[in-house]
Amino acid sequence: MFIQYCHQKVSKLAISTALLLLFMCLLSACGATDAAQSINTTPAADKEMNTAAQSSSSAESEAKVKTISTVNGDIEIPVHPKRIVAEEYLGSLIALDVIPVGAPGLTLNNYYFKEALTGVADTGVYGKPSVENILALTPDLIITGSGESYEMLSKIAPTIVIPYGQLKSVHEELSFFGELFDKAAEAKAWLEEYDKRIAIAKSQVDAAVPQDASFSIMEDGGKKVWVYGDNFGRGGQPIYQSLERNAPAEIEDEIMEKKWAEISLELLDKYAGDYIILTSDRLTLDDLKRDAIWSNLPAVKNGQVYIWPEERSWYYDPLAVLAQTEELAEWLVTSKN
Repeated sequence: MFIQYCHQKVSKLAISTALLLLFMCLLSACGATDAAQSINTTPAADKEMNTAAQSSSSAESEAKVKTISTVNGDIEIPVHPKRIVAEEYLGSLIALDVIPVGAPGLTLNNYYFKEALTGVADTGVYGKPSVENILALTPDLIITGSGESYEMLSKIAPTIVIPYGQLKSVHEELSFFGELFDKAAEAKAWLEEYDKRIAIAKSQVDAAVPQDASFSIMEDGGKKVWVYGDNFGRGGQPIYQSLERNAPAEIEDEIMEKKWAEISLELLDKYAGDYIILTSDRLTLDDLKRDAIWSNLPAVKNGQVYIWPEERSWYYDPLAVLAQTEELAEWLVTSKN
């Protein structure tokens, strides 16, 4: 009996102890779960707060503006514009990896960088932008070289007018846009590479062509001819700026000051240099040699005329000038070999 009684007591005690242990375990598990939930919840909340803070910071960054001086006075533009319409100066933007949302059809077909503009919208005829086309793009910045459309464009978005010729060289142009888009370091790096390639081209030409040889930049106009200086495309920038060559002494001051002149064929001999860079979509060197007037020019007699089409000569942006300089340098070197 005693043994049975003791056994019953022990059994009850064991059961009571087991129940107590089980209850304690349950309490411990609940506490652990609460702690786990607390650990997991806190970082999530922090993450949400951080994300919100970052979004707010990003929104503030995008909303920031800066004031710049233009020919139309001081204007405010976004610090980091996202939707740019570039009516002009497209080559500088591409060099800095700033791809606009819209540009004129003529510049979209630029021989030197049209492949980089896939998906960029056409804003209309060059010099006559379409209000409807530009409005549809919801731009936050517009860049143009013409003040004629400023009033119209400035009603759509902040508009920077940079008149043609205001930026007088590749260095001035790219440095300006490097500052404008907060890409001064990228502009500097691009110009350093540009200078290296120009120096190579120049050294090759200097070794092949006498320094006192004169150069003329011309464009065929049928019964008239246009002659250009160093900042009007057609090869003026590569020849006069990059390769540092000179126009004929008699007309150099005139053509560098006025930048262009329209002349009759009878005045060709006055404006023609030892070398002629001629823009024409219809003439060949053989045509010039058969012409009564052209054939009397030393440059034609000596085969020192480079004829190229409008699609390659018209452009004067940094990308075009670099490519044109190397193209003309190759011709000048090989024509002497």
